[in-house]
Amino acid sequence: MSTIPTKPVPFKPAIKFWLKLGFISFGGPAGQIAILHQELVDKRKWINEKRFLHALNFCMLLPGPEAMQLATYMGWLLHKTWGGIVAGLLFVVPSLFILIGLAWLYLLYNDLPVMQAIFYGIKPAVVAIVLYAAYRIGTKTLKSPYLIGIALAAFVAIFVFHLPFPLIILTAALLGWLGGRYFNQTDSTQSGLDDNWHRAEHTRFSWRQTIKITLVGIVLWCLPMVVLYLVLGWSHTLTQMSWFFTKAAFLTFGGAYAVLPYVYQGAVVNYGWLSPTQMIDGLALGETTPGPLIMIVAFVAFVGAYIDAFFGADFSLMAGISAALLVTWFSFLPSFIFVLLGAPLIESSHDNQYLTRPLKGITAAVVGVIVNLALFFAYHVLWADGWAGQFDWLAASAMVLATIALIKFKLGVMTLLMISAGLGLLTLLL
Repeated sequence: MSTIPTKPVPFKPAIKFWLKLGFISFGGPAGQIAILHQELVDKRKWINEKRFLHALNFCMLLPGPEAMQLATYMGWLLHKTWGGIVAGLLFVVPSLFILIGLAWLYLLYNDLPVMQAIFYGIKPAVVAIVLYAAYRIGTKTLKSPYLIGIALAAFVAIFVFHLPFPLIILTAALLGWLGGRYFNQTDSTQSGLDDNWHRAEHTRFSWRQTIKITLVGIVLWCLPMVVLYLVLGWSHTLTQMSWFFTKAAFLTFGGAYAVLPYVYQGAVVNYGWLSPTQMIDGLALGETTPGPLIMIVAFVAFVGAYIDAFFGADFSLMAGISAALLVTWFSFLPSFIFVLLGAPLIESSHDNQYLTRPLKGITAAVVGVIVNLALFFAYHVLWADGWAGQFDWLAASAMVLATIALIKFKLGVMTLLMISAGLGLLTLLL
């Protein structure tokens, strides 16, 4: 089992890693969690296996982007509060500016065959990355038939019965507790924690720190919202976007895939900020760019504000950039607060079986949910026009080869995506 280094990780190399992660974290939340695990646990050995999974379980319970929250948690664990803030910001900021640029180009040149060819090549690789994430996490966590059963039940619940994600997670937590309490099925994982880190001052719960973080979070949210209200009014597009995506950050559990239906209903149906086609295209961009998939909110805000042009026809780009920056602030600020408030409590629960048993059940359920996500992506890639359309054998072959490359040959995610984009362009030339 991986162990935490006896010496603390220097802050400067950590900053370089988080910056690199912001540019290579492709594949949606599942792929990003796989990258975090590969880099932090397997390759660099900065975090050990159980501590990583314990943090992952907690982040899966939170509303918002679990991969970004996990990066924030890992940064906090390594370098306290500022470490978490830096890790979370660098996970988000590169993708924000990349997506702003792509959204602008999309509005100007969305019909270019070159863009369509690149997307065509990358999408099968994205499916392979998600499958690989399920494989990696499953082989690490499904250590008993009981946990395998929880994973299968979670898959059936979401794939067949379309049960809501929070219900699946709560049920898995209950099953995990019952399995450990009455059947001795979830208590076998060894701790392997570093005692010095477990006793580190910043990992201990403190009421003073809790109150401080809460007050800072309230101020950071209220200040820009009050300014928007006083300067632009409640009905202005920027104010409404800020309020809507604040609600999305608090009300949507299950990560990016759970928030997307809520965003679609609000942005397309209720507010009409963009069309259904533009929303789908934004999702495709989000899937094929680094950073959290929920960064699609920046695309939604940019397109909506650019079209609205509330600063005037000559300042559409300024309107789009302003909206994207504001929406990103209001969408991700709660995640920082959730992690910085909850992490000390979670770190104190490693030896508490009342908490670790449910969390192991949740981890098992997450594997089933990730497999469902992979099948969801695969359907849209292989049957682009629905079941009545033609099966895409070329995309299927690329998907299988990409999966083999990841699992058997350990090909890097970035390398895979670059090769896939090149193959997509090759199909255009042929």
